[in-house]
Amino acid sequence: MNDISSKLFLGIEFGSTRIKAALIDESLSPVASGSYAWENRFENGLWTYSLGDIIKGLQGCYASLKADVKEHLGFTLKNVDAIGISAMMHGLMAFDKDWALLTPFRTWRNTNTTKAAEELTSLFDFNIPERWSIAHLYQSVLDKEDYLFSLSHLTTLAGYIHYRLSGKNVLGVGEASGMFPVNNGEFDKGMLGELDKKLARRDYSWSIYDILPKILFAGDDAGTLTDEGAMLLDPEGDLKAGAKLCPPEGDAGTGMVATNSVRARTGNVSAGTSIFAMLVLDEPMKAVHKQIDIVTTPDGTPVAMVHCNNCCSEIDVWVSMMNEFAGLIGSKLSPDELYTTLYKNAMTGDNDCGGIYACGLLSGEPAAGAPDGKPLYYREKDSRFSLANFFKAQLMGTMASLKIGMDILFESENAKAERFTGHGGLFKVEGCASQLLADALESKVTVMSTAGEGGSWGIALLAAYSFDSSRMSLADWLDVKVFADADSLEYSPAADGVKGFKSYIRGYKKALAAMETICK
Repeated sequence: MNDISSKLFLGIEFGSTRIKAALIDESLSPVASGSYAWENRFENGLWTYSLGDIIKGLQGCYASLKADVKEHLGFTLKNVDAIGISAMMHGLMAFDKDWALLTPFRTWRNTNTTKAAEELTSLFDFNIPERWSIAHLYQSVLDKEDYLFSLSHLTTLAGYIHYRLSGKNVLGVGEASGMFPVNNGEFDKGMLGELDKKLARRDYSWSIYDILPKILFAGDDAGTLTDEGAMLLDPEGDLKAGAKLCPPEGDAGTGMVATNSVRARTGNVSAGTSIFAMLVLDEPMKAVHKQIDIVTTPDGTPVAMVHCNNCCSEIDVWVSMMNEFAGLIGSKLSPDELYTTLYKNAMTGDNDCGGIYACGLLSGEPAAGAPDGKPLYYREKDSRFSLANFFKAQLMGTMASLKIGMDILFESENAKAERFTGHGGLFKVEGCASQLLADALESKVTVMSTAGEGGSWGIALLAAYSFDSSRMSLADWLDVKVFADADSLEYSPAADGVKGFKSYIRGYKKALAAMETICK
């Protein structure tokens, strides 16, 4: 038995470069953690992780957690009460009737699905991004791939791991909404019918109705940990079967939970290598916008998502170069000291960055209409070129594409936001990127002390919610039981900052036009 009287809830999230585990107790705070580093591979023209990588990563992450429990809590972890699995959304995992993988896992990062996404968007009159599972599947149809003749199950990485642990082929509604459009908590019947008509012309033994997982909501019973699942997770054999599993979710859903952003008119912005904003809608979208995805919260409420491929990578390069210069003059600064110094100084710059614009796009950026990416710096001939203005332009550039997409949501759709919660590395230096984001979105921005816990904490919370007998709504449960006493800092848009960001965006769009010319 565990040498602890509290209930224990385990969350594991598969990120792009790290798999993380969080173990929380009845206080809903982390008591132990684990992690495992991994990298995708570019093989045969596609980004993938092998099944061996996936299982090795799952077991390595759990072993790291188990060791942390032993070291800091003093016992061998044998029982948990509920488990949740999350992973990067979208992509394609295709299996035959016996759950043998038919083609290598295709991650969200692949962009070979342009034609499929365009055709499906036109067919459905609903935006289907290139990342979505159905775009990957339909591109395979267009490419006449042989594996389709043996297809029986289509799922995501989170869904696959959940199946291996529980034997249940299910998805949380938020994760499912990144596979195929969801309407009123189920895959949209009209769109399924339209696609089924097109697929009927092919000589496949399956129907689109039959290969998709069952959709569940936050709090629903999603099975229990089987003996085989327990041994898969913990090959040492200490972990016992029987833990309750919550519906598997995507990283967008766990981010919403971890930032208490599941109620209408609340949103969150995640900023790291990429940046994306989620806003829970109180009214349906009136038109189709290629810059805006429609997904759902883990309890099924529609969410508008603006996803941008580029955020911090380019500014990190410049910080690294500044660190190199510091070394040349004999100054030694820790990474935290260097970022803090440069970011704080940037906030002394002009509101419009003095006519300096930084397009740090390393890859194409659909939200900004940039088909390809090349980092580009543009300044007016009468610009006020200073270190503060240059780095402020960098900071504003990290969220410029996001603003372009969000402006469509606010102006064309008249969407309303009461607050956004920022999380991720960009917001680590207090009062810098968080204030600029408030100015960019013209909305209050909150940064919570708990936001750094991340998606593994978010899916652990969903596991705890599935175990809770109070039956409160997810939004109420988070308000009352998780975030009632959370420490946070709030930033309000400043009139001069809002005006300056609008001016910056006008120049940023000039730089985008120059980039397009260069990329031709």
